[in-house]
Amino acid sequence: MLVTSKEYIEVIADVRGGKPCVTGTRIAIEDVALMHLKMNYSLAEIAGKYDLKIASVYAAISYYFDHREEIDRRSQKEELLVIGLQKSYPSQIEERLKVLRGY
Repeated sequence: MLVTSKEYIEVIADVRGGKPCVTGTRIAIEDVALMHLKMNYSLAEIAGKYDLKIASVYAAISYYFDHREEIDRRSQKEELLVIGLQKSYPSQIEERLKVLRGY
């Protein structure tokens, strides 16, 4: 059974690719988790930085922990896609800078 408060978390198909987000924003749950767990922002700092209710940030991190495997798997899949695209389509600016620097 999935219990999600529409007051704090929403999933809209055409917003951030259907990722769960803080209601009324494009801030994905994984963004909140990344800022908190990897970048060491406190939940209060995240709320202040993005003008969010503190309750919505706590709901976001709670949702993340309840759905951690699914969210992490999706994020990892997207990272691999980006890496593949970067290899297939190298940055023209980076290539030009390499030439200019003599690499």
